Amino acid sequence: MTRCTVQWGASTVELSWKEEETLPPRELITSVHGFCFDAADRFMLVDLKHRGWDFPGGHLEHGETPEAAFRREALEEGYVEGDLQLLGSVTVDHSDNPGWSEDSPYPKVGYQVFYVMRITKVLPFDGEFESASRTFVESGAVPDYYPNWHPVYEAIMGAALAKLQN
Repeated sequence: MTRCTVQWGASTVELSWKEEETLPPRELITSVHGFCFDAADRFMLVDLKHRGWDFPGGHLEHGETPEAAFRREALEEGYVEGDLQLLGSVTVDHSDNPGWSEDSPYPKVGYQVFYVMRITKVLPFDGEFESASRTFVESGAVPDYYPNWHPVYEAIMGAALAKLQN
């Protein structure tokens, strides 16, 4: 298991990556994300308006499964479709976060689910939703675009690349 502590604004949050083939409890899943790769194994990044380069992901809508939510996010943010495999989840632990309260929209301990997508269809980029553009880069170059890249994301990248090779 890979762990790290990150700063989100004034908050300190403990992140732990666990590769697994089952989903955490639905009521504790706060968001879904994915690492998308084209046929040349290049990683897709989306330029989220007002936030910079990132990988697709977001919150689940009412009644949506995690897989359906990620498919929607990949389509809305990156204008891609593809084959998915569940990678696992990141535990987001606010136990040592003095900024967390019972009024938070997030649980004290929640989960971000991660998928890997082999892109099978690249649609024309429309920029209709949250992203201004997309790009495809070699996986080793992602930290050059994504300034908040950390060891948990590096572990997820390793798991994603291993799944693509199977």
